[in-house]
Amino acid sequence: MNPDFNQWLGYVAALLTTGSFVPQAILTLRTRDVSGISASMYAAFTAGVALWLAYGWQLGEWPIIIANTVTLALASTILVTKLLVDRQTRVRGR
Repeated sequence: MNPDFNQWLGYVAALLTTGSFVPQAILTLRTRDVSGISASMYAAFTAGVALWLAYGWQLGEWPIIIANTVTLALASTILVTKLLVDRQTRVRGR
């Protein structure tokens, strides 16, 4: 298969999968409604994305590196928001 095609295939896949997190991150930041978000799932997902980033870095594969850098930032934003909102809710509940 054509290496250029493979590279572009990776970029398109990265754009679609990474882009899918943008609306969730915006909605989470705008509404601060994290009631439907699992902290443990997002923690595991964020750790997995960090490992995919390390894997892409080791291979020198830019589609993997770029996609996982952006996804890591978005997933971390959602996770941190979830943790902060949950903490604020617990403190107010005391």
